[in-house]
Amino acid sequence: MNSLIAFLFSNFVIFLIFATIAAFDGGNETDYQALLKFKSMITNEGLSSWNASFHFCDWSGVICGKRHRRVTALLLRSQGLEGSLSPHVGNLSFLRLISLTNNSFQGTIPHELGRLSRLCFLYLGSNKFNGVIPTNLSHCSNLEDLRLNNNNLVGSIPKGIGFLSKLTYLLLEYNKLTGGIPPGLGNITSIKLFNAATNPLGGNIPDTLGHWKSLTELYLGACNLNGTIPHSIFNLSLLTELSFHDNQLTGSLPSALGEMLPHLRYFQLQDNHLTGPLPPSISNCSKLEFLEVRGNSFSGKLRIDFSKLKDIYQINIGDNTYGFGEADDMKFIDTLRNCSRLKRLDLRNCKFKGVLPTSIGNLVGLTGLGLSRNRFTGKIPSAIGQLQMLQIAHLDDNQLSGPIPDAIGNLSLLITLTISSNRLEGHIPSSLGNCHCLLELRLYENKLSGGIPRQLLQLSSLTIALDLSQNNLSGSLPTEAGQLKMLTYLDLSNNNLSGDIPSSLGGCTSLSFLYLKGNLFQSTIPLSLTSMRGVATLDLSHNNLSGQIPGFLERFILLEYLDLSFNDFEGQVPMLGVFANASAFSILGNSKLCGGLAELRLPKCKETHDKLKKRFPLFIIVIVIAATLFTIICFVYVWCKKSKGQPSESSTHKRFMRVSYSQLLKATNGFSKANLIGKGGFSSVYKGILDHGDGFVAVKVLHLQNRGAHKSFIAECEVWRSIRHRNLLKIITSCSSVDYQGNDFKALVYEFMPNGSLHDWLHSSSSTSRLNLLQRIKILLDVASALDYLHNHCLPTIVHCDLKPSNILLDDDMVAHVGDFGLARFLGANSNQNSTSGIRGTIGYTPPEYGVGSEMTSSGDVYSFGILLLEVMTGKRPTDNIFNEGLSLHKFADMALPDHVTDVIDDDLLKFLQEDVNGTQSTLAYEKKIKECLSSTIKLGVSCSMDSPPQRMNIENVVHELQQILDMLK
Repeated sequence: MNSLIAFLFSNFVIFLIFATIAAFDGGNETDYQALLKFKSMITNEGLSSWNASFHFCDWSGVICGKRHRRVTALLLRSQGLEGSLSPHVGNLSFLRLISLTNNSFQGTIPHELGRLSRLCFLYLGSNKFNGVIPTNLSHCSNLEDLRLNNNNLVGSIPKGIGFLSKLTYLLLEYNKLTGGIPPGLGNITSIKLFNAATNPLGGNIPDTLGHWKSLTELYLGACNLNGTIPHSIFNLSLLTELSFHDNQLTGSLPSALGEMLPHLRYFQLQDNHLTGPLPPSISNCSKLEFLEVRGNSFSGKLRIDFSKLKDIYQINIGDNTYGFGEADDMKFIDTLRNCSRLKRLDLRNCKFKGVLPTSIGNLVGLTGLGLSRNRFTGKIPSAIGQLQMLQIAHLDDNQLSGPIPDAIGNLSLLITLTISSNRLEGHIPSSLGNCHCLLELRLYENKLSGGIPRQLLQLSSLTIALDLSQNNLSGSLPTEAGQLKMLTYLDLSNNNLSGDIPSSLGGCTSLSFLYLKGNLFQSTIPLSLTSMRGVATLDLSHNNLSGQIPGFLERFILLEYLDLSFNDFEGQVPMLGVFANASAFSILGNSKLCGGLAELRLPKCKETHDKLKKRFPLFIIVIVIAATLFTIICFVYVWCKKSKGQPSESSTHKRFMRVSYSQLLKATNGFSKANLIGKGGFSSVYKGILDHGDGFVAVKVLHLQNRGAHKSFIAECEVWRSIRHRNLLKIITSCSSVDYQGNDFKALVYEFMPNGSLHDWLHSSSSTSRLNLLQRIKILLDVASALDYLHNHCLPTIVHCDLKPSNILLDDDMVAHVGDFGLARFLGANSNQNSTSGIRGTIGYTPPEYGVGSEMTSSGDVYSFGILLLEVMTGKRPTDNIFNEGLSLHKFADMALPDHVTDVIDDDLLKFLQEDVNGTQSTLAYEKKIKECLSSTIKLGVSCSMDSPPQRMNIENVVHELQQILDMLK
């Protein structure tokens, strides 16, 4: 009997085993089929490795449990996937994590995801999903982290999300969600981060959000919110970051704010309708780093004691009303003495009155100072010369008087200086000639007198603007003005300048705007101005100029407006170019002019034939005419013979050196492979030597057969016409012609960079040398300086859109130059800025928001720079094979902070550093300094490459941080 029982029991166990195996196989088959369905809806080749050669658990991005071999995670971040998300994902019932961030998924988010009861992490950010958020996501009761940011989602935030009791992170920013913030979200007591910024949500901020006692970060900027900020929000004592910018919020801030939010680091309320005083208790937010409350209606005396805020690096409280005209209005400046990290102080348009305190000279780390549109009186304190890190200073629209202090010449890093619309007197200090980084100087509308200092006109750095108009300047215009070869905007209007317009002014070949009106200039317009072919506006009105209107003005193809009124010009008015449109020029007040367009109603010009006949005998006239005709015939013959087979160039580029297809063919030895130094999707780059050239050039030949190449050429030409900077690649000329087969041919010719690209130095196996730490930091500083110029000192702002190591070129001295502006955009210009046709730029360097059609912004370039910085320091490309399963270059670097930075540093760089350490006497001190530099640099890269644009660092601050790191190394 016992043996029978044993037999039956053993058979029952065997049956259970086989039944279990069958069940597992069935589950595996379900997962397998679901993955195949997932792949079938991917429209590109992104999942080509998913095939029958491997078990699906070994497919790229697929993670299975060790015990049951069921799919537990899909890790497919930044794989360039395109297509729709299959609803069959809902059959992967063991899924705990889905990461599809930064791809190009479109269509709706399938509601079948609501069946995944084990799901803890759902990352669908930075795609192109549209439609609504599925309401049944509330069934995913184990969900801890939900990220749907940077998509095109519409509709409202489902109320059922409030039932996800384990939810810790909820990211919905950069969508098109409406319908307000559901009060039921306040039930999620575990939440630590909520970001719904840049959605047109509307409505109020629910008081129930005050239940989030674990909340550390809250972002609701640009959400069209109204009403007051609930008092309960200020009871969330763990808050470190609070951002409500660009809404219509009203009311005032609690007086005890500083005690209620003791951990606050980031406080952003700008552009709302908040009133009342700024609470003095903010002084108790000892960890505060960023304070931005501009553009509200705050009032009352500013009583914040900043001496306790030792970590603060930016204070922007402008466009409010704090000034009372009392003696201690600006006393708070004294309390900033201990804020050694302060970089930017913006007090613009605050109604401050009184004298600028000399204590402003204590802010020695300041890089940006905004004091414009206040009511400051008295002199500019000479102590301002102590701010030797200062790069941008705005003191315009005040009532400042007295002279500009000579000490301002100590600001050798100054990039922008505006002191216009004040009551300044005396001479322009020649010490400004020491500001060799100055790109923009505006001193208009003052009472400045004397001559224009020659030292100022010798600043080759001046590229954006020099505006000295509406003063009492006298004397002649120095010939040194011709040295401003890269200047775009020059305004000397309404002064007392006299003498001739110097012929050297023709050397300012980059000028787009030239204003000399309202002076005492005399004589004729110099013929040398014919070289200023890029000028768009030229105003010479209200002077004493005479002679005929130069014919070369007809050939200025970019000239949009010309004002020659109220001078003493004579003779015939031209009728071509700008003179063909009566509304595009003015010649009023010149009584000796004749002819021109009928609309001008000028008298006809008298015939000159009779006068000529009386003055010269007939035989002399015949000889002159015959000689002239002979010269013209000879010239035409020689020109035709020389230019045979050399098609003409686009007139757009006539201001550059002329170059033809045949010359470029010869220069590059027939575009030979031996001369090929680089190749991309739109172009190939060849090394060559032009006839009579001083050295090598780089010839970029466009692949016009590739879609977008022609547009890239036009974009690059437009950008190069507008920019000049030491860290930008120098363009020599361009060619728009046809080849010997009659095909369109377009090329750009650049200064040759003998040390190749940054990519070659980082990754080329043929490179026998590597970059040391000092070289890497210098290169990064060069690139950041170029971006700072493009973003903050170009009108309009230029966004590069394709920053990566292969577009960073190195000259003989290893100075970096940013090139390839084929994808660049002018912000605010009349151009198509939306990325509707997919990701712009290069995968790995493109910011996540571009992948969902967001506008090109300077913040996108900062992201690319952050990735580039991390690549320079780690030696790893952002598309390296190790970056999968949720790991990215950004996360790889971030995880190493702060104590394990050397674990991620490039091996070649570590070898350099070890050799330096071995050769240094003070080894411990040196090691500590190097580790601090490495940590600071990696932290900088991580800060720049944050997924959320508002969290990225400002490029001006990046430049300053890199400069500090460089100074530490020297």
